[in-house]
Amino acid sequence: MGATTADDTVPDVSNTDGHYFSSEPSVDSRPVRVELNLPDVHLVLDTDRGVFARGRIDPGTKTLLLHGPGPVPEDRNLVDVGCGYGPIALTLAVRNPSATVWAVDINPRAIDLCRANAELNELDNIVVCDPESVPADLIVDRVWSNPPIRIGKAALHELLDRWLARLGPAGTAHLVVQKHLGADSLHRWLDRTGHSTTRRRSQSAYRLLDVSAGGR
Repeated sequence: MGATTADDTVPDVSNTDGHYFSSEPSVDSRPVRVELNLPDVHLVLDTDRGVFARGRIDPGTKTLLLHGPGPVPEDRNLVDVGCGYGPIALTLAVRNPSATVWAVDINPRAIDLCRANAELNELDNIVVCDPESVPADLIVDRVWSNPPIRIGKAALHELLDRWLARLGPAGTAHLVVQKHLGADSLHRWLDRTGHSTTRRRSQSAYRLLDVSAGGR
């Protein structure tokens, strides 16, 4: 299996031959290996058709990992919502070795890839599962996500409501959203629901949002 770097151009076919947010990818498997290179983290990651950002590191994901907050030693439970093949979850696991990282997705192919990538990179502080397998009483210190905006506004709000409700009193969420896909309207919705939201960074086509615990 060949490897590409984060800057190589390999088309993302996820939206044309199988929705990455589907619970049952309809396309045949065709794995491609990529590398994620950050100043403090190097990962080798297998990707596949029917999973978000197949064959590349999504630029929004990389923006979040480069410019989001650093590790917090006191954190015990972190969640990557919509983990895909795992670049966010695995990076969190490297940066927060004493924390448990919950990598959550509804896509079984993504779950299998993320789990295999954790093993490939010798990370044992990751739990990869579907949302229903996360303990109902789990309190989360921090939520990280490149959320699946294309599922639609109502479904996206329901998804975020579900995970933001799990934040502890001092918990925060860190989101990356493309500007032209509704980053500003999402910011306003988060504020209306009682989550104080701060724009950490606006870079190129993306906004990074820090979201506090709270809400209805």
